[in-house]
Amino acid sequence: MKRVTALAAAALALVLTACGTSENVTPEANSSTPTNQPVSITDARNKKVDLKAPATKVVGLEWGIVENVLTLGVMPVGVADTKGYTAWVSAEKLDASVKDVGTRGESSVDAIVALNPDLIITTTDESPATITQLEKAAPVLVVRGADAKNAIPQMRKNFELVAQALGKTEQAKTILADFDKKLAEGKQKIADAGKAGTPYTMADGYKEGSTIAIRMYTAGSLLGAVTNELGLKNAWTAAGDPDYGLAPTDIEGLTKLKDGEFLYIANDDGGDVFGGDLAKNAIWKNLPFVKSGNVHRLADGIWMFGGPKSTEQFIDATVQAVTS
Repeated sequence: MKRVTALAAAALALVLTACGTSENVTPEANSSTPTNQPVSITDARNKKVDLKAPATKVVGLEWGIVENVLTLGVMPVGVADTKGYTAWVSAEKLDASVKDVGTRGESSVDAIVALNPDLIITTTDESPATITQLEKAAPVLVVRGADAKNAIPQMRKNFELVAQALGKTEQAKTILADFDKKLAEGKQKIADAGKAGTPYTMADGYKEGSTIAIRMYTAGSLLGAVTNELGLKNAWTAAGDPDYGLAPTDIEGLTKLKDGEFLYIANDDGGDVFGGDLAKNAIWKNLPFVKSGNVHRLADGIWMFGGPKSTEQFIDATVQAVTS
């Protein structure tokens, strides 16, 4: 997802970036790779990516990928839009030494080449022409951005694939086991509070000029799938896009919702349309969940399309909002 203005444009266009593909990502190793041994991986293009050794000088062109690289203990040498990453992702921090290589979707090949990376990691949202150009600089590993039919498995698969490229597969197993534990504990806390089965909706919103665009997180979105696993019931039943599971609506579209928990993510860098722009809107003020005080702004810095660590942040914030 792009920064604030791009986020708004994406919301109005119903997509984050270009659509991903449906190819499977298939890690080919089950244990950590010795640092001096070659690595061979089949990525989301069903293309084999061969490395002389696990990657140590990595360039990441999407923030979820960058988060995963950091979670696995590797500081990337280059990242697309470092300022945006710092504003929107708090689960893993970038060093000041990391070079900015342009925007996501419009990275600078020259800047990447100058870093002499041994691996570039991007997603299926990247254009094939750009990927071909990047491959002239270094091997490129492509993971699927998201899959609304398998949101949580896709997040795990991407994490495992990055771990294989870094020679960190054993570490990845531990991190994913911790994620599973966090999810199970969150579900138990919601059940213990008598909140299992509670209807909820989740959204984000952006203002473009005088127009407010709202995106609903369906059961196919990563955060929607996680919230369902926590034992809550998504009251927004319309389908979202096939990759990220996001569904566009407007303030009038929210009127079909009954009472329940309304969760939303905002950011000081992008504004808060629900707590600010809509605060005096008559339609908004008369929505059942607004009148009953069940509107919850989750903590800033939870990246909605991240890896295990961002998703754990979301679990903690959702459990806190629903049970408090």
